[in-house]
Amino acid sequence: MSTPANPPASPAGAVRGWRRLLPGSLFYRVTLIIVVGLAIAQLLTFAAIRYERNMALRELMMIGIERDIASSVAILDRLPAAERAGWLDRLERRNYRFALGGSAEGSEPGSLQSRQFAAAIVDAMRPFQVVKVGEVAWPPEGLQIQVRLGDGSSVVVHAMRVGMPVSGWVMWLLAAQLLVLAVCAWYAVRLVTRPLAQLSAAADRLGPDLKGRTLAEEGPTEVAHAARAFNAMQQRIAGYMSERVEILAAISHDLQTPITRMRLRTDLMDDAHDREKFRQDLDAMHSLVREGVTYARTLHGAAEPPLRIDADALLESMVADYEDVGQQVRLEGKAGAPIVGRPHALRRILMNLIDNALKFGSEVRLRVHAEDDGRLVLSVLDDGPGIPPDELDAVLKPFYRVESSRNRSTGGTGLGLAIAHQLAMAMGAELTLKNRPEGGLEARLALAAAPARATLQD
Repeated sequence: MSTPANPPASPAGAVRGWRRLLPGSLFYRVTLIIVVGLAIAQLLTFAAIRYERNMALRELMMIGIERDIASSVAILDRLPAAERAGWLDRLERRNYRFALGGSAEGSEPGSLQSRQFAAAIVDAMRPFQVVKVGEVAWPPEGLQIQVRLGDGSSVVVHAMRVGMPVSGWVMWLLAAQLLVLAVCAWYAVRLVTRPLAQLSAAADRLGPDLKGRTLAEEGPTEVAHAARAFNAMQQRIAGYMSERVEILAAISHDLQTPITRMRLRTDLMDDAHDREKFRQDLDAMHSLVREGVTYARTLHGAAEPPLRIDADALLESMVADYEDVGQQVRLEGKAGAPIVGRPHALRRILMNLIDNALKFGSEVRLRVHAEDDGRLVLSVLDDGPGIPPDELDAVLKPFYRVESSRNRSTGGTGLGLAIAHQLAMAMGAELTLKNRPEGGLEARLALAAAPARATLQD
């Protein structure tokens, strides 16, 4: 059994399609739905009132218009033939008029309403003889009724049904009413969604430093309760992080003494081969403890205040420091202007990236360039083996190493890139890794654009 090429869309798919047409913001979505709903309700109410008035007007016409036409025909019949033409304008109304002589045009009335209208007029014309009843194309559903007067002459009645007139002020009133409802809906939705926006902004400000601003615990009961819950959550998270840092710091401090004793005992060993292995293990333990505490402190917060930095001087001094220890790092490009940032955090990020590049590559370059949006981009490029594409994000996590042997002399502690990533987040920068087409890895640090408002520090 074959299936159709284009199966009909399911109701769920149609709903998802309509949702894609809505604005992304909750504020605009709710406002749009309420305003459109009110507009539709207004239009339906207006249509119902207009229909009811049309029906009432039609009934009124069916009751009284035939009598008015019959009375006017009786007046024309009693007038002398020479005076009848002068009375035509006096007897004319908005929905009927008279013409002397001639014959009625048109065909038999087609619609039920036209036939009922014509029958009511014909019944009211008695005892006058109705010669012909015809329905014409213009005006729509208009009737021409030929009546023979007492002296044998004819008069043609042009009758039509008129719609309900709508005054201009009614439309303006409906528009003003809809505008008032739209403004009230906008204000109500804004009142409801503003706490959500404030809560979202507070969550965005709660970065790695965990020093978000406390929300004001005021407003409606639900809003105040949500603010209290959010503030309590911030305090609990900050407490947990502080406790973790204190635990790591205590462990690091307590490990210093046994590590020092073990180093002293190692120096007293006679076997040089075993002594060197023990010393390497102790150095690895000391490095791991130190890096762990450093990573925890980057999570705990960035106490360093933003300062105005001479970026070119900072980068040149770092490159010179590497040259002093015999490691070649080439600097390409210039910032050309001071930037605002945390100098110690920036230096630590670049040092971790450069150390990682020197560990796996022989040629390392530090490239500097400014983008069109004002951001300064610092890229560390190497000619090493790169990182598998599916692990580019994972290496930014703590204690993750691409080195499968898990050897700390080749794979490190797995915290260098994680520390750089956390420091970048704390200072509002973006750190990304990507493999270069020609081989090697590019670590790209994009500093957030900010005006240099602080004072240049020595």
